Amino acid sequence: MSSPWLRRFAPKPGAGPRLVCFPHAGGAASAFVPLSRALAPDIDVLAVQYPARQDRRLEPPAASLVSLAEHIADAVTAELGDGQPYAFFGHSMGAALAYETARRLRASNGRPPVRLFLSGRGAPTPEPGASDVVHGDAELIAKVRHLGGTATGVLDEPDLLDMVLPALRADYALLSGYHWTPGPPLDVPFSVLIGDADPVVTVTDAEAWLDESALPGEFHLFPGGHFYLDVLTGEVAEVVRVAMSGAAAVG
Repeated sequence: MSSPWLRRFAPKPGAGPRLVCFPHAGGAASAFVPLSRALAPDIDVLAVQYPARQDRRLEPPAASLVSLAEHIADAVTAELGDGQPYAFFGHSMGAALAYETARRLRASNGRPPVRLFLSGRGAPTPEPGASDVVHGDAELIAKVRHLGGTATGVLDEPDLLDMVLPALRADYALLSGYHWTPGPPLDVPFSVLIGDADPVVTVTDAEAWLDESALPGEFHLFPGGHFYLDVLTGEVAEVVRVAMSGAAAVG
């Protein structure tokens, strides 16, 4: 792809809906390789690559979560302007970014996504939550360990830790500086997904996302922790496939 913001990990289908995926804090576009393969060839999966990691590691991080959403909205408008339906899937920090990107598209009269899949994060609040605020690397590493997931093994390897810490610092700076401004609900249906043993997101907080949409939504509770989707990729793919088939029919 020509855009530095979007990556594709499976052959592009000739037509059909697209799913734009937003990674978690410290994550990269490659986090969505498994979901991309699980949804191919029915759905064209594009993953957002934030600056300050992997092949964009030499670029400065975004100044704020909202400014990052604005850049992504511009990239989506430029790359997906052919009229085919698309949806957003955001996990953890990515859920907040997917939501704010959709808000930016509405504010600019851009073409909105047909659905938001919001995973592993509670609905936004005016002040950052306790799990989003860190003071120093030791606390940051402790918070990442608390979230669990297969990537925590990186924290035990000094060389790998040195590689991922810049992205983690940058992303937690975005989260700690994110002050949500309430506004009208989006005219986009939400699918909210969460693990039943998530250590930082409660069911109540996750369900509150549905209040930010003017349309009926759905809530899915999976067995597992914060990174339930790493284990249940097939089940998550099926939720996406069913919801997207309905959205494509409407669109």
